[in-house]
Amino acid sequence: MEDKSTFRALAASPLFIPALFAGLKLIMHLLANAFAPFELFRDELYYIVSTDHLEAGYVDHPPLSIWILAVSRMLFGDSVFAIRALPAFAGAAAVFLTGMMVREMGGGRMAQAFACAASLLSLAVIAASTFYSMNAWDMLFWSLALLLTLQIAREATMRRWGLLGVVLGLGLLNKISVLWLGAGLFAGLLLTPHRSELRSQGPWIAGGIALLFFVPYILWNAANDWAHLEFIRNASSMKYGGLDRLDVLLGQITVNNPATLPLWLAGLVFFFTKSGRPWRIAGVFAVTVMLILIVNGTSKPEYFAPAVPVLFAGGAVALTGLRHIVLRRVLHGTVAVMFALSVGSIPIVLPILSAERFTAYASAIGFESKSMESQRLGTLPQFYADMHGWKDLAATVDTVYRSLSDEERSACVIYARNYGQASAITFYGRPYGLPAAVSGHNSYFLWGPGPVTDPRVVIIVGGRQSDHERGFEEVTIATVYSSPHIMPYEDHKPIYVCRGPKTALGDLWKSVKLYI
Repeated sequence: MEDKSTFRALAASPLFIPALFAGLKLIMHLLANAFAPFELFRDELYYIVSTDHLEAGYVDHPPLSIWILAVSRMLFGDSVFAIRALPAFAGAAAVFLTGMMVREMGGGRMAQAFACAASLLSLAVIAASTFYSMNAWDMLFWSLALLLTLQIAREATMRRWGLLGVVLGLGLLNKISVLWLGAGLFAGLLLTPHRSELRSQGPWIAGGIALLFFVPYILWNAANDWAHLEFIRNASSMKYGGLDRLDVLLGQITVNNPATLPLWLAGLVFFFTKSGRPWRIAGVFAVTVMLILIVNGTSKPEYFAPAVPVLFAGGAVALTGLRHIVLRRVLHGTVAVMFALSVGSIPIVLPILSAERFTAYASAIGFESKSMESQRLGTLPQFYADMHGWKDLAATVDTVYRSLSDEERSACVIYARNYGQASAITFYGRPYGLPAAVSGHNSYFLWGPGPVTDPRVVIIVGGRQSDHERGFEEVTIATVYSSPHIMPYEDHKPIYVCRGPKTALGDLWKSVKLYI
């Protein structure tokens, strides 16, 4: 009897529904991690290698996610399950916070269930929680900041403003897209009755705290020729040059899961109605962030994903608050059916199927992938293709390395043309005893050409033989790397053995820089 009463008390708690859905999300990801059919993702390998170079910044992102991963690796190791446990917990926390936003706006248990289910089924949130990157933490920091903003809208206190400053600061130290979050919140204050808060110390203290957290990354950039700005400029003009303003807008339907469309659209409308007026700051915030992304012109649709949970929350409050009982029940039933049908889309972003089964499944449901980086796709979407072939690459390079004489191996450098190749060779090559690979791509450029200052032999992954012959006396193709299911631009790569460098590697290093 005591156990039953305890359960009833827990079930009656206003935290029960958010905790339930957060638990479901956590279990979903931990099970997927435990039985993951693929290797570590390209960016995960890069993040792992980055923990061997702890600094105040990196070319392509601020340092917080690397610092957290360094601690995690010391405590839990490098298994796929261990590396991906943290994003699973961060994603579960984001789902929980979505339910807390509903509660903050006066929504009941049904509203919490709708909003948390939408967050649970959002393809962007699932993807961000699937592998280790700054994006999982980005979702969490945005959700925390938005919950604090709703609390401030209800009752502003210095404590809440201070906490918001800390959250924004940590968010900036994780990913600079939090600048959009800050711009949206400022617009929300300025364009709603909450503008009176701008005459108080609270918002300015929050902004000052956030800036203090961000200062180390600013100073790091200043000391490294504003590397991140160069990276953003190159990525916008080259890597994402195929995107346009309509992509980021229409892409919201797909990345947030088409089934959630009625909910987040209802949320956007709700914030600009009389009923939603107390929380209008959230609506202005969402519109401002979307306008920033549209004006940018080369934004990916998932950039808006961290802002959507507050729209889920607002939509859930609006739909469950309808007074007409028949309309309310019809809408509730429609949303519930759409959610149920959308469960089948989870394998599109959660790696639980083998490559062959995924291909068959995607064909059966009519899913067609599209690259956001203007790259030709193979049998798998880029998200999954970049979880293949890395062990094969390390093994192939090791075979070439072992073919060298002992004298050549002692003065050998392995050069890769992008951070995915370099990180795979470095991480998966450790059991073979391979030296860490070097590259000119992003932070690898700043890490330099490695400890071998006067190499006799350089093993190069990819590139053209004619280009390599300009720098070496002798260039031979040792083998050609190929692996099933990888991205086409990574497949059929020649592995060169280059002997007799015509110029010292250190002198050539400036010419290999590639920030993109």
